[in-house]
Amino acid sequence: MTISTAFFGLKIKIVVIAGPTASGKSEIAVRLAERFNAEIVNADSMQVYRFMDIGTAKPSAPDRLRIRHHVTDIVNPDEDYTAAQYKFDAARAIDDIRKRGKNIFVVGGTGLYIRALTRGLFKGPGRNEMLRMKLERLSEKKGNGYLYRILKRVDPVSASKIHPNNEARIVRALEVYLSAGKSISSFQMEHGFMETPYKTLYIGLAKDRLMLYQDIDTRVEGMIEAGFIDEVKRLLDMGFAPELKPMQALGYKEAVLYLHGKIGFDDMDREIKKNTKRYAKRQLTWFKKEPDIIWLGAEDGPQITYQVKRFLEG
Repeated sequence: MTISTAFFGLKIKIVVIAGPTASGKSEIAVRLAERFNAEIVNADSMQVYRFMDIGTAKPSAPDRLRIRHHVTDIVNPDEDYTAAQYKFDAARAIDDIRKRGKNIFVVGGTGLYIRALTRGLFKGPGRNEMLRMKLERLSEKKGNGYLYRILKRVDPVSASKIHPNNEARIVRALEVYLSAGKSISSFQMEHGFMETPYKTLYIGLAKDRLMLYQDIDTRVEGMIEAGFIDEVKRLLDMGFAPELKPMQALGYKEAVLYLHGKIGFDDMDREIKKNTKRYAKRQLTWFKKEPDIIWLGAEDGPQITYQVKRFLEG
């Protein structure tokens, strides 16, 4: 928060544009940012990584020249990056944009990052490196499924929100439970995610399910044509291990399996499309639980523009 807004007790206005993958967030945001003299703060957990451009659908080079983007390309794939770090980096970017007299758009599909920024993070126990190492070794030895089954027993609420292959979140949830004797979901419920220095217009982009799935298929095909396989090969050649969290992300995991000869090209293509649709479904489930979100048709440009104009000028 700038000194002037803090002094007068005013909140900084931010426009959040969220929605599932392939809903058209980036294109709409760039167009609106040009109209409303704004800059864009990324809220996609994969776009923070350098060298991972095609598979994360980062805005094109021309779009990034037209409109300045923040919190993009800031860490290497072998570096840890958390929602807490995102909150810090995004808040700093927002402060910088505001001081320069521009409007702020936060754009992405990672609901946890948006929630951390706009409503705060709960104060759970800090990292326990020794315990974390033990859990990671256990996962290595017995597989993600083993830790996930334990999590389902001790914290079914968290388990229901975490994908069985998301080792990082499974390990963190168990780390909290074993360190504090209390589930991470309990900490989250107590906190309520209510801290915020921002006044937020939260727009969710809605798209017909069939159309969304068709656009996902088109996006995956476009990624592959644009050189996605070469991008993944380059990452492996740079020494980024397949076991790294970003390399296990959507698309990258399947491409690594293909490059290692474990699946064929058609299987890779089919798996990426299938898993991306499942991910989009999980994103929609998350966003539908957000109390302040306003759902607008992704194709309804005039209505989106009207809502943004009314909010920024009100």
